[in-house]
Amino acid sequence: MPDAAEAAREEPVLTVSADILPPPERFSWWNELVRRLVVPVSTACEHADRFRGTATAVTLPDTQVATFSFTPMSAGRTLAHIRAHDPEDYYLVLARVGLITLQQRRNHCVLETGDMALFDTSHPLTCEFRDHGRLSELVLMRLPRAALPFPGHRADRLLATGLPTPTVSGSLLAHFMAGLPADASLCGPAELRRLGSVGHDLALTFLAGRLDALDTLPAETRHSALLVRVDAFIDRNLGDPDLRPATIAAHHHISVRLLHQLFRDRPETVAAGIRRRRLERCHADLTDPRLRDRTVHETATRWGFRHPSDFSRAFRTAYGASPSDVKRTARREGTGAGPHPPPPSRAGPMPGLRPAGWS
Repeated sequence: MPDAAEAAREEPVLTVSADILPPPERFSWWNELVRRLVVPVSTACEHADRFRGTATAVTLPDTQVATFSFTPMSAGRTLAHIRAHDPEDYYLVLARVGLITLQQRRNHCVLETGDMALFDTSHPLTCEFRDHGRLSELVLMRLPRAALPFPGHRADRLLATGLPTPTVSGSLLAHFMAGLPADASLCGPAELRRLGSVGHDLALTFLAGRLDALDTLPAETRHSALLVRVDAFIDRNLGDPDLRPATIAAHHHISVRLLHQLFRDRPETVAAGIRRRRLERCHADLTDPRLRDRTVHETATRWGFRHPSDFSRAFRTAYGASPSDVKRTARREGTGAGPHPPPPSRAGPMPGLRPAGWS
C-alpha cells in the first residue's frame, strides 16, 4: 500500500487518490489514510467494493487543512480508539457536498453544503455521510487543543453544534478552508507559513466569537484576523471611489492610526495598496476578451478611478503602456494577456480570502 499518509506529513501539499488501486483494496487503503492523517475510526460503507476517494492535505506550521472527496459512508470513534491513541486535537469540518450528521457529547447536528461544525479527538464521535448520488466532500482543519487559549476546555461546549458561516469571520474562515488546497500549490515556503498563521488566527477568532471569549485571544491574533477582514473589505469595495483609509477605519471601528499600524510590515501604504489592486483589476478587464466592448473609461470607473488622466498616468507607470494600447494588443492577439501583466502580489490579501456578497 502506498504510504500516502506519511508522505502527506512530510510534503507541504500532497494529493492522493484511491483510484490508483484495484477496487477491492481501495476502502482498506482509505481507512488507513484517515487513521494516519486524522485519527483512527471504525467505518462502514455500503459500496466498499467500488469505493472512490481523493484527499489533498496541506501541512502548515500551526495547522493542517485537508479536503476529502469519497463514497458516502459512516464512521465512529470509540473509547477504545481514544485509549489507543488521542492526539488531543480539535477539528473544524466544513461541508462541501452532501449531508453530514455529527454526534458528540450529547450534541447532534446536520451539516448541509457550506455549514461548519467542531469535533474533537478526545470524546466518542459518530458521523454519517449520506448517500445523495454523488461523492461526499468536506474540508477538515486541525487545531491542537494546546494551541487554544480558552480555559477549562471551554471550546467543548461547541462540539457537534452548527457554527454559523454567514458572518464576517465565518465567511473568511470558510473561504480560507475551501480555497487553501488550490492556493497552497502556488505558494512558496514563506507564504505557506504566513497562510498557516493567518488560518490559525482566523479559526481562533471565529471560535472565540462563538464563546464570547475574544478577550482571551493574544493581541497578535486579533490584529491578524482584523487585517484579513480589512483586506477582504478593500477587495469587496474597490469600485467605490470614496474608498480610502478613513472610510476603511470607520467601517471597522478603529482609528486611522491603528489601520496604518496594521499595514506597517507591508511594502506599501493602505492607499498605495488600494491603487495597486484597482490597477490589477483594470488590467484584467482590459485584457479579457469577454469585456472587449467595455471602454477604457468604463473600466476605470468600474474600479473606482474618478479622473481618466490620473488613471492613465498610474496605469502607464505600472505597466509601461497606456490602457488603450493594452486593450488593442489583447484584442489583436486574441488572448486575455496584454503586455506587462502584473506580477503575483505578495503585499495584498491572502489567496482565497475574498468572499463575495458581504461588505
